[in-house]
Amino acid sequence: MADSDSNPPPPPVTVTVTHSETANPDVPALALATEAEPLRDNTAKDLPPSPPLPQPEQPAPEEDTSAPEAVQADTCQPEQEKDVVAVAEQNPNPTPQEQERSDKLPQNLVSFKEESNRVSDLSDSEKASLEEFKKLLADSIKEDVSIWGVPLLKDERTDVILLKFLRARDFKVKDAFAMINNTLRWRKDFNIDALLDEDLGDDMDKVVFMHGHSREGHPVCYNVYGEFQNKDLYDKTFSTEEKRNNFLRWRIQFLERSIRKLDFTPGGINTIFQVNDLKNSPGPAKRELRLATKQALQLLQDNYPEFVAKQVFINAPWWYLAFYTMISPFMTQRTKSKLVFAGPSRSPDILFKYISPEQVPIQYGGLSVDFCDCNPDFSMSDPVTEIPLKPTTKQTVEIAIYEKCIIVWELRVVGWEVSYSAEFKPDAKDGYAVIIQKATKMSPTDEPVVSNSFKVSDLGKLLLTIDNSTLKKKRLLYRFKIKPYSD
Repeated sequence: MADSDSNPPPPPVTVTVTHSETANPDVPALALATEAEPLRDNTAKDLPPSPPLPQPEQPAPEEDTSAPEAVQADTCQPEQEKDVVAVAEQNPNPTPQEQERSDKLPQNLVSFKEESNRVSDLSDSEKASLEEFKKLLADSIKEDVSIWGVPLLKDERTDVILLKFLRARDFKVKDAFAMINNTLRWRKDFNIDALLDEDLGDDMDKVVFMHGHSREGHPVCYNVYGEFQNKDLYDKTFSTEEKRNNFLRWRIQFLERSIRKLDFTPGGINTIFQVNDLKNSPGPAKRELRLATKQALQLLQDNYPEFVAKQVFINAPWWYLAFYTMISPFMTQRTKSKLVFAGPSRSPDILFKYISPEQVPIQYGGLSVDFCDCNPDFSMSDPVTEIPLKPTTKQTVEIAIYEKCIIVWELRVVGWEVSYSAEFKPDAKDGYAVIIQKATKMSPTDEPVVSNSFKVSDLGKLLLTIDNSTLKKKRLLYRFKIKPYSD
């Protein structure tokens, strides 16, 4: 038998990727000079969720009003000094009164950074409050008690739990102690442990679902308000007090199951990133929805402190921004700092700031499939490359391949309205270029993601070209994978 070292495996395929950008000569230069600068990301602060699916947050005004005004924010702050506070598009035809109110909207707000849950990072006064809190709890608890799967006073995870209650009450120990006692009593009365195992159906699977993680590792929860435009689902969920109570039980069950997957060790990820899709939201006119929201919001505020890392509201209509503007003066700066808003055209950009595209569902501009495995070649573990597409320019992704292989790729431009082509150019001088995809104008109604593959038998380059002839800045997302060559 030959020595195994005499027949080593072939070297791995080597791929070199380059990007090139060229101006589109068909568009006059004057058009670029007259185009309005796109809205910049802005840093906003915290508002409690008012629409249908309330999220755990700290106490805040529960007004349910709206006003006919739009919000536009901008800032000259350096990028590294600000967090994104997205803005919804303006009302396209504002009245003079609406424009005047819009001009008075607050602009820059302080960014929020999640506090450390390590005792060593606390101030002396915070450490003292934590120790006092633990002593009060130890003196009052006469039996083993667990909350969110964590047995209290048994290990260091207790510190993380207690810090949530302390921060919810500004480190006022007696207030935090009263809050946790009320929470423990409510959990017992609500029979949370039994609720976890109940079968409450799957009607809400597309209304609220977990999918992927943020760039900082927080699990992401999507709340899709527009699903309640379905009259059958709405009536089944909210039409009677009994149905609203069932909805509340389902929402608490979903939250409890999600929380028990968090890491309560010091330094662990123990908060959730919330994405609230307001597209086609029923709005404040639905009385039954308001009642269910108010009840759920109160329970979440009272019994689930400090579980939201960030609240991002996408596809926000102008009236929602007006509502936020009205109540924001009554909120704490800390609460406001967790909130981010984006209108429809800005929503993908805002999501990508916090969540990488491979983790964002296709319906929200990313490349991740949430309800099926439609493309088995890629998963959320396969990173996506993002390239900005300037107005009236062509962008070419050049992938140089040095071994025989099969290359598979997928790409998208959110909203399309660009031309896309793909070809393979061999390195050999007498080789012929292979047109894989002739230049095709892609419209917003086309499939959001283009997938393709090519068998590389000769060394050469794969060229993926996007021609953005519009006056809008866009974003190209793509990824590729090399598979073994087979005859």
